[in-house]
Amino acid sequence: MDLTSYAELAVRLVNTATRADDEPDSLGTPEAFRLFVADRPFLAGPVTRHDLDVLRLLRAEFGRIFSAAARGADAAAIEGLNALLIQFPVHPVIVRHDTTCWHVHLSETGSIADRYAAGAVTGLAILAPQIGVSRLGVCAIASCPGVFIDASPNRSRRYCSERCAARTNVTAIRAKERTGKASRAATAAS
Repeated sequence: MDLTSYAELAVRLVNTATRADDEPDSLGTPEAFRLFVADRPFLAGPVTRHDLDVLRLLRAEFGRIFSAAARGADAAAIEGLNALLIQFPVHPVIVRHDTTCWHVHLSETGSIADRYAAGAVTGLAILAPQIGVSRLGVCAIASCPGVFIDASPNRSRRYCSERCAARTNVTAIRAKERTGKASRAATAAS
């Protein structure tokens, strides 16, 4: 079982809330959700409005967990994960396909919402204690609610995406240019 891949489901779900104005909500329609999870074969199948409602609630819960972790409230983050583990029980199965060795997968039974939740919750619940709850982060840009798992060797990740990191760099460059122009104008005036 690739825990990082399953834990990344939680990140992806929370980050569906950080879309641009012209992007549709991945949890807005069954079709949009199917496109969102097209790269995850175990999430194929019928999607209902109920599934989307459950996933929106799960998105909010994961958002609270990442926020608690980013604030240093590790116990609150773990409490939230434990509550989700109870709400979305896991059904592992041992499988073998192609020429791989026997390994654990999550069962492909239950609704789409149940399978997504079980994968995301399990991955995050196992990975967070292993790498440290403090590795769950919220984007450093105040207006961005995006989240991430900091897998960097020196715990240096601060942004949810390359787009936010670039946006910060552009903002810093522009601020520096404005400061430089203001200093030159003040020097010229004196």
